[in-house]
Amino acid sequence: MKCDEIRERMPDVAAGFSEPSIEDSNHLASCSACAEQLKAMRSTMALLDEWQVPEPSPYFDVRLQARLREERTQPQSAWISWFRHPVLAAALTVVMGVGIGLFFTQTNPHGKDAVPTPPGSAVSDLQTLEKNHDMYAEFDMLDDLDVQQNVVANP
Repeated sequence: MKCDEIRERMPDVAAGFSEPSIEDSNHLASCSACAEQLKAMRSTMALLDEWQVPEPSPYFDVRLQARLREERTQPQSAWISWFRHPVLAAALTVVMGVGIGLFFTQTNPHGKDAVPTPPGSAVSDLQTLEKNHDMYAEFDMLDDLDVQQNVVANP
């Protein structure tokens, strides 16, 4: 007999719900670890049998009812009462879901089927020029400003 098998039945034996079988008794006689564990369980069960539950205060129920009445009469914060309305909570859930869905679909404006252009290709260069047109236009103005300053400085 293995120790695991007897340890499964040990709580029932220690509590007195069943008697150990002949095999269990033989194992307990030969295995000091299992015998020690059964002895410890029996002493624990004996202590639990002696323990008495303390009686609650006779005024416990009266105090509890008074406290419940006080809590009901206090005004509740707005966010707690708002969550008690399931329709509003469901509406908030839908709005948040739509917002999150729009956020993630806006990250790829070309759609999932768009083929990325390799960097350095003619199409990629044209797209970069299109995106940065305003910035490049300002560089031309800086060049013109530089020429005007040179003309004024060297007449």
